[in-house]
Amino acid sequence: MDVTAVRTYVAVLEAEQFQEAAIDLGVTPQAVSKRVAALERELGVQLFTRDARGAKPTIDGQAFLPHARAFLDAAERAMASVRPGHRALRVDVIGRRLSLAGLLRGFHRAHPDTELDVVTLFDSASALSAVRDGVIDATFRAVTMPVLRLPRGVEAAPVLDEPLHLFTGPDHEFADAPAIRPDQLAGHRIWMPGNTPGTEWTAYYDELAAAFGFTVDAVGPDFGIEHLLDTIADSTTLSTFVSEQTPLVWPAGHDLRRIPLTDPTPVYPHALIWRPDNPHPALTVLRDHLTSAYPGRPRDGIWTPSWTENPAGPRTAPQPWATSATGGILQHSDVHTTSAGEESCAPSRR
Repeated sequence: MDVTAVRTYVAVLEAEQFQEAAIDLGVTPQAVSKRVAALERELGVQLFTRDARGAKPTIDGQAFLPHARAFLDAAERAMASVRPGHRALRVDVIGRRLSLAGLLRGFHRAHPDTELDVVTLFDSASALSAVRDGVIDATFRAVTMPVLRLPRGVEAAPVLDEPLHLFTGPDHEFADAPAIRPDQLAGHRIWMPGNTPGTEWTAYYDELAAAFGFTVDAVGPDFGIEHLLDTIADSTTLSTFVSEQTPLVWPAGHDLRRIPLTDPTPVYPHALIWRPDNPHPALTVLRDHLTSAYPGRPRDGIWTPSWTENPAGPRTAPQPWATSATGGILQHSDVHTTSAGEESCAPSRR
């Protein structure tokens, strides 16, 4: 089975469009179509249906996905085993349309000679296991979701506290507000069909809702970002949350609104997670690039969940975290090499 064809299939499924997949892969849309067609002939099934809105996986296309990812992981390990010290830095960004992918693009612009292998792992448990086992070099997650601990020998450092925006249609009561306070959302319903129980971002939004008295409605099914935008645009009551740096494009007729939240501003606490004994030289470069740009978390004017820790005051350099056996977050300088830790969180394509 052709590794390139399988990787192309995964890229199309994630992007939901052949053209977007072509951009991600750096090839032409025609090349993407040929690769997918060749894979479909080899498998004897149709993997996608196409319409004006993009590419949707068939039932067979959905069933093939976990096996395709396992195949790509095995192929990557096999190739890496014969080129020690020369492989790309492999980093999980959760989703290619999220701000975390933007962080990595900024790093690549600053260090264009550093080869990157960008992957997307959905849940924190899989991402942390992949870091621990050396399948990936680093991941971006929110530290530390309750009950989910960092594996032994894994560390985290804050790299981005991302403000949230309320996202509404033009007829919503807050549509024309320059900004709103989170407590003004009390009694409102915030629609987030991408919130999956047990994920880090669901834990974040559940605590945010409890703190300010609104309801998060995760009733689906989740038909993707286009359906979410269509529904929000036509509703006078539904709204959702988007992160400040998450790029979204919608039809001009939708007239959607992004409204900053202030007093306090909820921020989503992204952290870089890695193994300190990972010898990849580019990992140190990436960590230094991200942590040096992090200004530190303000002590006032923002909201984060109770399970996150204020890692530093304004303009203070961040320190790696580890977690004691009792669950309290300690500065790494106070932790022995046998200490373990905790982790989690990030918005999916919301």
